[in-house]
Amino acid sequence: MSNALELRRHTMARVALGRVGVAQPTAAHLAFQAAHAQARDAVWSEAALIGDLTVRSQARDRREYLLRPDLGRKLAEGIVLPAAPGALVFVVADGLCATGVAAQAPAVIAAARPLLGMAIGPVVVALQARVALGDAIGEAMGAAAVAVLIGERPGLSAQDSLGLYLTWAPRIGRSDAERNCISNIRPGGLSALEAAQKLAWLLAAAQGLGATGVALKDDMPATPLLGP
Repeated sequence: MSNALELRRHTMARVALGRVGVAQPTAAHLAFQAAHAQARDAVWSEAALIGDLTVRSQARDRREYLLRPDLGRKLAEGIVLPAAPGALVFVVADGLCATGVAAQAPAVIAAARPLLGMAIGPVVVALQARVALGDAIGEAMGAAAVAVLIGERPGLSAQDSLGLYLTWAPRIGRSDAERNCISNIRPGGLSALEAAQKLAWLLAAAQGLGATGVALKDDMPATPLLGP
């Protein structure tokens, strides 16, 4: 048991929970139910997101967003966006956890600004958004690249995780294979500064290569793991 307890000190995963006969202890069972409820609530969460302008997808409400992922990838009709030729555009999207985006995205953008070697366009807030909505936004603005900061699917150990998807030369029809993803940005995961440093490295590499995704090998030197 001592080894199991030692393992629990280093992970949020549900390990070494103990047992009562063939069942889990009551406390572990109740904790699981509470985490499951929190994850469900996070999917439906709303939060005030910070940006220079706001757009919406074609999903009319949260229910339609969850049932019709395709609508979350398309801009609502009639939206006019300012031009940002040659710039990186940040898209702050609610995704599957708006509260996580509100908590993490501002710090990531603030940490990234001084590290990026190119112009930065207006920050666009996107509601009821999937990752690919950034392609439509980037294309409409004439951006060189788009970085979509979006709420990741809540888990039973983390309900506030942010993902960042970088796409070079965004346009409608780009596939996920043409993006680079930085995930698990949250307390207890990747810090805002670490995410910003990774974004800066990927963006510089994308500028040189003229592409992101599978064409761009992420060989940024890894930060050594710290000991206990």
